[in-house]
Amino acid sequence: MKRKEKQRKEPIKIRQKELANGNISLYLDIYWKGEREYDFLNLYLINPKNGIDRDQNNKTMILAEQIKAQRLLDLQTGKYRMKQARTEVSFIEYFKQLMKDRLNSKGNYGNWDSALKHILAFTKGKDLKLVDVDETWLMRIKHYLLHDARTPFQTKLSQNSAHSYFNKIKATLRQAFEEKFINENPAGRIRGIKQAETKREFLTWEEVESITKATCDTKKLKEAFLFSIMTGLRWSDIIKMKWSEVRGSKSAGWYIQFQQQKTKEHEVLPITKEARNLLGEEQEPDQRVFYGLKYSTKTNLALARWLARAGITRYVTFHCARHTHATLLLSQGVDIYVVSKLLGHKTIKTTEIYAKVSNMKKVEAVNKLPKLKFNPL
Repeated sequence: MKRKEKQRKEPIKIRQKELANGNISLYLDIYWKGEREYDFLNLYLINPKNGIDRDQNNKTMILAEQIKAQRLLDLQTGKYRMKQARTEVSFIEYFKQLMKDRLNSKGNYGNWDSALKHILAFTKGKDLKLVDVDETWLMRIKHYLLHDARTPFQTKLSQNSAHSYFNKIKATLRQAFEEKFINENPAGRIRGIKQAETKREFLTWEEVESITKATCDTKKLKEAFLFSIMTGLRWSDIIKMKWSEVRGSKSAGWYIQFQQQKTKEHEVLPITKEARNLLGEEQEPDQRVFYGLKYSTKTNLALARWLARAGITRYVTFHCARHTHATLLLSQGVDIYVVSKLLGHKTIKTTEIYAKVSNMKKVEAVNKLPKLKFNPL
């Protein structure tokens, strides 16, 4: 009787791990010459809701297969050596890797970069291992962010900045736990830093009319800011918007079909004829609508100078345009749930902040009525 040949085990397998947000993290399970290693690829499958999502997942799997094939070849030729033990993984380097994954999101990447600077200031530039980050260390850096950390101008760090940076640390540990770099997540037992209520700066309609008439040094900046006021789109979505995402016609109406940079959700956003006219003549589908515009100190200064020419001297950021869109809609009586959907908010609580601001302005307006003097009956 012929003996069955023993099937050789595949040294590298692509495995999947479900994350807390519902996405699937892909990693390589490598077993080579008696050693096992898990290599997380920073590739993710999303929950497919349409053909675009399924196509994206297929491309992600093809890329994972290509990485797997190359890794096997490198193992066989000696170009790749098994990594260091899990216990030796650097917290700083792991944090930097997660930061690098956010490179295409300028605002988010900037927050991670700022958080890293404060981590290095706290550790005095010294590295530490992921496994050495415990509850005591977390409590110490939490206290540092709240009481000792300073901005580049040597002012005390705001509570919301401390909240944001501490959340980055907690997110890093949560990801490390999900990817099995650590056996437990110490951040799960540490209360986060409470976010302070912030003032949502916005422009009145009269101010919007003023900036429309004022001259801006950067034409694209003026167009983008006004477009954000008209649509509520974030800077991160405006800066990457391509002509292929501008859909519709004069007769049927116009809309933007896009994927939110922040939430990764696919959205269909109706826009007015005036907003479409602001974009000008249609260009090639792959060309960015606001080509040449980028986040920089020069852009921020141009925004400040433009607003100053319109008589607005208070501190206003580009995100103020989105706040303006929300408060204008609410002041016109648009239902808060409709506003929430237009802004792409996941929960109504976020939109309620704008409603509160809108109500405050109503109170201010009422109090501006002239005082009526009358004799008691």
